[in-house]
Order: sequence, then C-alpha cells, then structure tokens
Amino acid sequence: MARSIDLEERRRTVSAAACQVLARDGLGALSVRNVAAEAGLPPSTVRYAFPTQASVREHAIASVFDRTRERIEAIPADLPTRQWARAVLVELLPLDDERVVELDVYLALGNAALTDAELRPTLDRVVVEMRRWCERVLEVLGVPGADLEYEACRLHALLDGLAMHVARLAPGESGDWAIDVLERHVDGVARA
Repeated sequence: MARSIDLEERRRTVSAAACQVLARDGLGALSVRNVAAEAGLPPSTVRYAFPTQASVREHAIASVFDRTRERIEAIPADLPTRQWARAVLVELLPLDDERVVELDVYLALGNAALTDAELRPTLDRVVVEMRRWCERVLEVLGVPGADLEYEACRLHALLDGLAMHVARLAPGESGDWAIDVLERHVDGVARA
C-alpha cells in the first residue's frame, strides 16, 4: 500500500511542477528535465511516475480540473441559491494566482489537444464538466429545461471570455468587474 501512496504523491508533485513549468514557460518548455528540476527530483523519478510526455500532459490538465472540482464541491450546499450559484461561478474565474496558473495550463494543453489525439479525450471531459457546472447553476436558479442547453452554452462562453480577460489583469488590478458581469448575466437569465 505504501508504494502506491508514494507513487500517487510523486505524481501529484510532478504534476504540480509540470503545471508551474507550463504556466511560466509554455508548452515548449515541458520536458522531463525541466519538470524534474522544478520538482527537485531526478529525471528518472519523473519518468517512473510518467513514462511518456503525453502522460504528464494528461495528468496535469486532469489535476488542474480536479482542484477546481474540489473547490466547487467544498462550497456549502445549504447556501442560499443565488449565493451558491455566485460562489460556483466565481471559482471558475482566475481571480488568484493559483487559478491563473490553472487557466494557463488549461489553455496550453487545450491548444495542444487540438492536434494531440491522446490528449483530446481529457480535454473533452474537462469541457463537458464545465458545461455541467453551468447547467447545474442555471437549474438551481430556475432556468426552464427548454432553455437550459442554450443558456448553458451562453454562460460557458461568457465564463471562458471573462477568464481570458481576468487572467491578463495587471498585478493588483481588481477582477470585481468580471464578477459584476457574471451576476448581471445570471440575474437576467434567472428573470427571463
């Protein structure tokens, strides 16, 4: 049992290092040597945890999305409806350093998935889950079932666009305007 726990911990360490390399230096810098240096591990350990570069990429994007899922699942379910919906949507915006890194990883690997058949299924799962969160928020807010798919597409597109703008804010610049845009959009959809 200890060996599998060690391997899983090693994978988390390597994955976090891969995310840092991707966010800081881009996809071209994602190599065993660079990830090993970032993690403070020998390259052989990185290769043991992830035998291929594709497996590093896949685990990096999955781990980023797992962290997002964990934060969303930690939102108390007994919050008032609007407050819960707001909390979920705000989690999907890169309003802190951790979420900016996550977005950078998602964008780098998302672009790579367009031409990497091995990575595409992982990215597709991420997109589907993001859409489900949008649908769940809208369901909770009472959007009629007939409008749900369309409104989820709109909300997903809005979140993606806002995320791109927020991630590029100057250090110290507030992203409160993006939360306001989201709240106004959700208010308009929930009233319709």
